[in-house]
Amino acid sequence: MTASPTHPIPSTLDDTARDITGAALQATLVDMVDLSLVAKQAHWNLVGRQFHDVHLHLDELVDTARQFSDTVAERAAAVGVSPDGRAATVAATSGVAAPQAGWVNDRDVIAQVFEALDGVVSRLRPRIEETDKTDPVTQDLFIGMVAELEKARWMWQAQNIGYQNS
Repeated sequence: MTASPTHPIPSTLDDTARDITGAALQATLVDMVDLSLVAKQAHWNLVGRQFHDVHLHLDELVDTARQFSDTVAERAAAVGVSPDGRAATVAATSGVAAPQAGWVNDRDVIAQVFEALDGVVSRLRPRIEETDKTDPVTQDLFIGMVAELEKARWMWQAQNIGYQNS
């Protein structure tokens, strides 16, 4: 593909592969940006007995989501797709549930973050299949992300179960 006004970064993928891969990358970018925002909102408004541990755990999740959002956006640009992480785009297209406003009890934060991670992983797994034929490099990126996000999901779920049993 050659450069054009609508595609100034020529893709190494054919147009169909670029479009499929680009859509999967864009959806993942939105999920990662929103996950980082949801976790940071919880971080700022957290209260409860487990404040310190949950506060630090939220920082880890924010860092992971931000790193993934940057990696995904750069991959999109590398294959000739303009990444869109604008607030309006994220708000309009994210599948991550909006956090509640105000102070949030540690138990509720743990449950909400688990649900957010569960949803992100559930949406990311099919993108692995979508990119199987279109771009194995992006597919590999998604596989690595799912491994990390499922680990985070497990850790948040373990905390959530601990609260459900108390």
